[in-house]
Amino acid sequence: MRLAAQRRELILSAVRAHGVVRLSDLVEQLGVTAVTVRRDVTALADRGLVSRVHGGITMPHHGDPPPSPRSAHTLVGMVAPSEEYYWPAVIQGAQAAVTAAGGRLALRTSCYDAVEDRRQVIRLLDRGVQTLLVAPNTTGVAGIDLLRWLSGLSVPVVLIERMPPPELPTIGLDAAVTDHALGAGLAVRHLATLGHRTVGLVLSRLSPHHAAIRDGWSAAVSSLGMPVDGVPALDVPSYGSAGWAQACDDVLDQCVRAGVRALLVHADREAIGLLDRARDRGFDVPGDLAVVSYDDEVAAASDPPLTAVRPQKHRLGALAAQLALARVADPLDRPVHRVALWPSLTVRESCGTPRNWPG
Repeated sequence: MRLAAQRRELILSAVRAHGVVRLSDLVEQLGVTAVTVRRDVTALADRGLVSRVHGGITMPHHGDPPPSPRSAHTLVGMVAPSEEYYWPAVIQGAQAAVTAAGGRLALRTSCYDAVEDRRQVIRLLDRGVQTLLVAPNTTGVAGIDLLRWLSGLSVPVVLIERMPPPELPTIGLDAAVTDHALGAGLAVRHLATLGHRTVGLVLSRLSPHHAAIRDGWSAAVSSLGMPVDGVPALDVPSYGSAGWAQACDDVLDQCVRAGVRALLVHADREAIGLLDRARDRGFDVPGDLAVVSYDDEVAAASDPPLTAVRPQKHRLGALAAQLALARVADPLDRPVHRVALWPSLTVRESCGTPRNWPG
């Protein structure tokens, strides 16, 4: 039996000679099982040496050619993880861009689950979509397998608010995302301009953006020379779930012990809930505690209204749709696009005015 390295070199030779090679032909040529061939192909694709197409492989290129080069009357499929909180504006932005181009958007929702993501994509492919916008689960083995599968589809795929993980450095998928790390930095720097010398962090642990926001907070406090010892930087349960009230108390207790008077809280519901708990315990906002929320879905309705970082959700959806339509129009020569939009900061009443804070 040939070694893996020998098999993969033979696969590369076949692709170079023929341009496109069917997996069934490779099974017969190499005398191994289909599972072995798929494993070899996956290893080559992850290194950027081949590109997968339906039922076979080809030489690497920037995106898989869809069936039609025209954007007019294009049916664009979209799989969003939810139709609630955060995602409605993204969906509306995508629909507006597709409609403006003379196409139609077909929406399916998933539930932050790789198996369900795949099922919904298959349903859209059966509908005959010519390109896809997907916000898939990218975590763990299932998420990586899902991204590999998406990259091998016969229609182009654009990721929304998701980047491929480091395990897939050369996967040829376009992506439109929000720079959430930069958004966290905007919040920290705003609080610093108000005189705060320490800024804590509270994150909804179920959010797919919590790692990026934590990284942005960490980078910002480090660059500003702010201390972190004793400063709360906590992942908390979702607002109203089991353990939420105790998590709020833990945050506030740490603020008191460390003299922290400023917090970045993700997301709005958690920020509003934390304000309620702080008031119950006698804190004045912003007098005793300044708060910046991350998301700006309902932050303006808080009491007091919350200063908030706002991802440009509608623009993000429109941008993702424009990337997908551009890929349909130019399937072969267009390079892979990874575009990150900056969020903005809306200043309201929850941070107060500049002063010489002791914490």
